[in-house]
Amino acid sequence: MGYKIVVVGATGNVGREMLNILAEREFPVDEIAVLASRRSLGSEVSFGERTLKIKDLATFDFTGWDIALFAVGSEATKEYAPKAAKTGCVVIDNSSLYRYDPDVPLVVPEVNADAVMGYTKKNIIANPNCSTAQMVVALKPLHDRAKIKRVVVSTYQSVSGSGKEGMDELWDQTKSIYNPVTEVPPKKYPKQIAFNVIPHIDVFMEDGSTKEEWKMVVETKKIVDPSIKVTATCVRVPVFVGHAESINIEFEEFLDEDEARDILREAPGIMVVDKREDGGYITPVECVGDFATFISRIRQDSTIDNGLNLWCVSDNLRKGAALNAVQIAEVLGQKALKKG
Repeated sequence: MGYKIVVVGATGNVGREMLNILAEREFPVDEIAVLASRRSLGSEVSFGERTLKIKDLATFDFTGWDIALFAVGSEATKEYAPKAAKTGCVVIDNSSLYRYDPDVPLVVPEVNADAVMGYTKKNIIANPNCSTAQMVVALKPLHDRAKIKRVVVSTYQSVSGSGKEGMDELWDQTKSIYNPVTEVPPKKYPKQIAFNVIPHIDVFMEDGSTKEEWKMVVETKKIVDPSIKVTATCVRVPVFVGHAESINIEFEEFLDEDEARDILREAPGIMVVDKREDGGYITPVECVGDFATFISRIRQDSTIDNGLNLWCVSDNLRKGAALNAVQIAEVLGQKALKKG
């Protein structure tokens, strides 16, 4: 027997990717519904070889459905996720709304799969921020071996993290640079994104950090270990899909780079590509469409006693969003909603 699955926000980048991944991973689906706002009624989306018609989120009855994958903003989630959860349908939410709620588990299956069982408090499970998700997959196996004290991370985040508007702005501005007759001023971003980098993602906070940076700090503590100190600088770069991160890690005890490389090679969800030669590493373009989190440039940090540096790349629409949500659904099925 399979599950009755709902994908909310099925016309967006992440929603469509959820449908692709459900089909690719052959998730046991008996019935599926695809929802979006009323303005998308009449639209169609693909699910494997099937074509599905969009239904209206505002009028949909979640009663009798098993799992709802939410890929809409916090405002819509705030209105509809509790309604779905109240009917007994387990919500897996990709927005930031519930991530910091102590009664809602924040889950990356390779890191803290057992936390899924906390869903019973509100019938909701939160998906972490895209930049956090790939980083904690890399941190957890190393933390288990040598206990991490502090992480310094700089991110290089693609425009798909801002949705279709961000991707369109990069495309249009890039074209306008080669055709100066058409000027495309910044709209989605505070400054030009084409041929530029912007050290600003989400809103600024009182301490000078941005909310994206704050999310990485708080979420890493909730998912991996509250004792880990994290400082982040999050940067938007002119890449369409794929987030990259330069991660500096300080451990409680010494961890040799060769041992770290071996640990990461054996860790779930990770692919190590680390050759000390031209091109012996993975870039965002190469990770698109892949399930793995790629680790390269593993090396000792000689400026501290117990330090390592590494380069981490992942498809943010997959591991950073849709894939992680589907993996949570898989764990939920294995541990709690067993059928057949």
